Amino acid sequence: MELGIYTFAEVAPDPVTGRTVNAAERLRDLMEEMELADQVGLDVFGVGEHHRPDYAVSSPAVVLAAGAERTKRIRLTSAVTVLSSDDPVRVFQDFATLDLLSGGRAEIMAGRGSFIESFPLFGYDLQDYDALFSEKLELLLKLRESEHVTWSGRHRAPLTGQGVYPRPVQDPLPVWIAVGGTPQSVVRAATLGLPLAVAIIGGMPEQFAPLVQLYRDVSGRAGHDAAKLPVSINSHGYIADSSRQAADEFYPPYADVMTRIGRERGWPPTTRQQYEAQLTRRGALVVGSPSEVIDKILFQHEIFRHDRFLLQFSIGTMPHRQIMRCIELFGTEVAPAVRKALGVGAAERPAAG
Repeated sequence: MELGIYTFAEVAPDPVTGRTVNAAERLRDLMEEMELADQVGLDVFGVGEHHRPDYAVSSPAVVLAAGAERTKRIRLTSAVTVLSSDDPVRVFQDFATLDLLSGGRAEIMAGRGSFIESFPLFGYDLQDYDALFSEKLELLLKLRESEHVTWSGRHRAPLTGQGVYPRPVQDPLPVWIAVGGTPQSVVRAATLGLPLAVAIIGGMPEQFAPLVQLYRDVSGRAGHDAAKLPVSINSHGYIADSSRQAADEFYPPYADVMTRIGRERGWPPTTRQQYEAQLTRRGALVVGSPSEVIDKILFQHEIFRHDRFLLQFSIGTMPHRQIMRCIELFGTEVAPAVRKALGVGAAERPAAG
């Protein structure tokens, strides 16, 4: 199993200290986090795309390219690229460039996005939400298949055989489909034979098992080898030296973000009781000491038999030193134990495709 982390690079006020880190400082810290993740042997580092004042990254490829120059082997992915409101040609070019700079370590995790700010920002109608993603994904896949593409659609000017450059090191450039629980999105990924990333941020992991099984069933019926299609489980989480330390340090930023977003969506405030319920073995949050996190990852592997696990280790603003310690524990204690339990050595770890 590949093990990694992803972040949205938060710049909201720290709910404990009230201090606000500006975007420049947060991005400098992010470079150190990427470098440490590489040094401690994690497999994947992901950066999200947002167009809001509380996040520092609107262009993951640019940030990942900076990280590529400070890392050696870790894979670099968006988490996610909001493909619906972007131009597939530019997305392909940006990540092909990242692939060249990193020596073949780039990936695209494409999704429809959990926020809607990018749609009016770039002139798209939310009524076309699903049609935009479907059409632009089709074009993105054509671009990675062929240097010269002839294509037409409703939401972008046609291509009439133009060449699209540069071409990446990897052939094909990996494209994952990120889903939050919608069966239609799972079926799309399976039909196209694309790797699937499932975000589990609430409820119990077992509730998502039917989606993963649906993905494998449909991919087989579509003529793909389901055994060769990677599945990633992406979860909120945090690791500290002790169970109570992890729970106490993670709660304030987690509750702040979930309550703040909840107000936008009509959800009730997050309570400590709700939070503690999610820390159990069957809960969605992967928070605890190294031994607890190891147990939870292995428990989820029994459910999904997945190929990758990504931890969103900063949900809200946290002190940089705490984030660095979380990365260190993940790479030096959690990852080696998980690999040993699953019988996966460093040389045997599969690359995503």
